Amino acid sequence: MPDPSRSRASLRTAVVRDVLQDALDRRVKATGRDALDVLDLGGGSGRFAVPLAHLGHRVTVVDPSPNALFALERRAAEAGVADRVRGVQGDVLGLFDVVERGSYDAVLCHGVLEYVDDPAEGIRNTVAALRPEGVLSLLAAGLGGAVLARALAGHFREAKHALDDPQGRWGAADPVPHRFTAEQLTELVEAAGLSVRAVHGVRVFADLVPGVLVDTEPGALDALLQLEAAAAELPAFHSVATQLHVLGETHGAAQD
Repeated sequence: MPDPSRSRASLRTAVVRDVLQDALDRRVKATGRDALDVLDLGGGSGRFAVPLAHLGHRVTVVDPSPNALFALERRAAEAGVADRVRGVQGDVLGLFDVVERGSYDAVLCHGVLEYVDDPAEGIRNTVAALRPEGVLSLLAAGLGGAVLARALAGHFREAKHALDDPQGRWGAADPVPHRFTAEQLTELVEAAGLSVRAVHGVRVFADLVPGVLVDTEPGALDALLQLEAAAAELPAFHSVATQLHVLGETHGAAQD
């Protein structure tokens, strides 16, 4: 029987991993360097950082949580990539207190923007960390996915509240300060000076399918992964995705 935690983790990250790896492969080819310098904002315990280090890249993780950074250090050591992973305590709004501007080939900003008081400033800082030719991987909470989830749970007033609220919140108890549409995220990225290369919906179906089906039905995980990958690229499904992923590139990189 598949490991349920592994199954759910792969559903949450598969689309983003594939898009990101393709983008980094293009940067490797364009630069002629096997190893890139990657900044992972809010990277926590290394869910993306450690696999990227396995590919040979040098990864700096900036996270406000000391506990997460301790877990990152342990995870990197266990994976044998401690020499390619560095963790520093900080956040996106104070980013240049802990890292240098214009020093990275790629920046990951995953699950950060929804918790920043000023998302536009957060994106500007993120972009300022890139080299003249670089890639941004932005992953943030989607408005439509939250509305759909509240409605399917029978919380219709909360669903309507989220739909009408400027920040996409379903109520005072909502733990997520901001949610975004695909259009809002692309506008933020473009306003910061990047070209948007691709937009993907993430967890379009995964959060709606009962876990028992994925964990116990033979072949269900692979079939759902394929469905998620196919729907992720279609704009019609962006409006119901739990998360939205935007791949941005500097104008020089976009010409590669």
